[in-house]
Amino acid sequence: MKEMNQMELLERLEQKGEPLVVFFYTPLCGTCKAARRMLEVAEHLLPENLLIAAGNVNMLPELVMQYRISSVPALLVTSADRRSAPAIYYSMGSVERVLDYIRSVIS
Repeated sequence: MKEMNQMELLERLEQKGEPLVVFFYTPLCGTCKAARRMLEVAEHLLPENLLIAAGNVNMLPELVMQYRISSVPALLVTSADRRSAPAIYYSMGSVERVLDYIRSVIS
């Protein structure tokens, strides 16, 4: 998982050709820490070329407004062709569920 700032994330979200997963969190959120651990486990079961980025919503006001992120933790998943709007998931109850979310969009 790669920590990215707002400019880097905006550039990546505009690029086509590669799927992208963005994990939105806040540093003091306990649920975010648990979700991050689940995503780190899931990362090992996903394709190596899939970029999984992380961003602190306190530092990403433009992205939060653009994608209407209403709470954290949140997972934004985009397909490689970017034809449809990114999927945003808020419920990360298990590693299996996180894998299902990501696989349903990138495949």
